[in-house]
Amino acid sequence: MADWEILMTGPSLPIVAERLAAAATLHRLWEEQDPEKALARLAERIRVVVATGHSSRMDGAFLSRFPNLQLVSSFGVGYDHIDAAWAGQHGIIVTHTRGVLDAEVADTAMALALAAVRKLPQAERYLREGRWLEAPYPLTASLQGRTMGILGLGRIGREIARRAAAFGLEIVYHGRKAQDDAPYLYYPTLEGMAAACDILVVVAPGGAATRHIVNAEVLRALGPNGVLVNVARGTLVDEAALIEALKTNTILAAGLDVFENEPRVPEALLKLDNAVLLPHVGSASLRTRLAMANLTVDNALSWMAGTGPLTPVPETPWNK
Repeated sequence: MADWEILMTGPSLPIVAERLAAAATLHRLWEEQDPEKALARLAERIRVVVATGHSSRMDGAFLSRFPNLQLVSSFGVGYDHIDAAWAGQHGIIVTHTRGVLDAEVADTAMALALAAVRKLPQAERYLREGRWLEAPYPLTASLQGRTMGILGLGRIGREIARRAAAFGLEIVYHGRKAQDDAPYLYYPTLEGMAAACDILVVVAPGGAATRHIVNAEVLRALGPNGVLVNVARGTLVDEAALIEALKTNTILAAGLDVFENEPRVPEALLKLDNAVLLPHVGSASLRTRLAMANLTVDNALSWMAGTGPLTPVPETPWNK
């Protein structure tokens, strides 16, 4: 593999660069004083790009700069920052780190649901501020007796459903089509599912097709006892409509790990006491991020060894 040259677009866990540099010539784009000049100098030699973050858009214009590009190995399960359809049409394989982060993200989704319904962060602040000395914390809503609607019953969605069932919740779901092997009630429209559930968990892929799919109408259907949980992409939720729904008690609460313009979170959202907010930490445990890092490298190494990608995205399927 010594004759292979790899471009790594941004920093990641040290093991990523260490393993790649041991197998091939590695170029670290973020360390270049002039990234544009570096790209012009290196473009023809790069056969593998390792995408380590979602801040850099990899559209057709970017990918076409590399005439000999064969593989884009992306760190993360979401890949809406990469034009995978364009890549597939031009013979470029795109891989992601599906499978290794499902349980971690599902745990985070359930934690957000419980925290939002029971107001656990607010209760902790109440204690830390010494207010428990004055009076008990007010009673909250309950997780019991609720129906959870899952938008996107993929691998992570199914992990969330398993956990929710253990909490005694009823499960329903919405997606592009019903799944024959899913033991849950399917709703053909998102608004219909929102009206039938009181916890709406967003775990569908990002991208233009799902932008603002959770809009004001969906939030109204979710109702004043409803809770929105988003562990997918911030773009799936109309953030302005969500802020208005929380302000006016159109819905009860929200638990959010993702936002439209990360890491910038609207001040209006920060001020709302019925919103539990996390800084996109759904998969951010040492164990899971290490597994993601190794799979990112393994996809690149497997490709360079001639054995094909391990986890290609659907837009770029691999046939041996």
